[in-house]
Amino acid sequence: MLGGATRPLIFVDVDGVFVPFWGGSAGTRRSSCGVRSAVDGFGNPLLDRLDPADGERLLALPGELVWASTWMAAANEIVASRLGLPVLSVVDWPDDDEEPGRGVHWKTVHLTRWAAGRAFVWLDDETTDADRRWVAAHHAQPALLRRVDPLLGLTDADLAAVRQWLEQREETG
Repeated sequence: MLGGATRPLIFVDVDGVFVPFWGGSAGTRRSSCGVRSAVDGFGNPLLDRLDPADGERLLALPGELVWASTWMAAANEIVASRLGLPVLSVVDWPDDDEEPGRGVHWKTVHLTRWAAGRAFVWLDDETTDADRRWVAAHHAQPALLRRVDPLLGLTDADLAAVRQWLEQREETG
């Protein structure tokens, strides 16, 4: 079993992953935590789309959770407690305008550097095959870039794929 600092990182975005962009129609898999931002003062009307079960499901994964969102520290202040997550490490995005290359997401290069040679999972609604190719060519350790459907947010299928990938790493580690 992988332990301590060798556990894979699990980079998580907020918008599109925990806060799906669906229109609130009946029949979605998401449940509301019942806390409206107009009442809590954070000014984001989409926070009621957070599903508290997502935190427990992520904590059950064998990896180290890290916020990889433009929410940055606000993810700990606003989102983590609603999901039942502890304070997580946060990726601080660089202020440079470095272009990673054609079709590569602006987060890709920085997350790969942040991983510093560790295996990682990246849950985001904007990853593409271009990101997967870039990471495969520039990162020596295994990486799973899982694109979450932004209309649905994090699903059981997403978590099952991540769990399977992480468990394979544990078996071979």
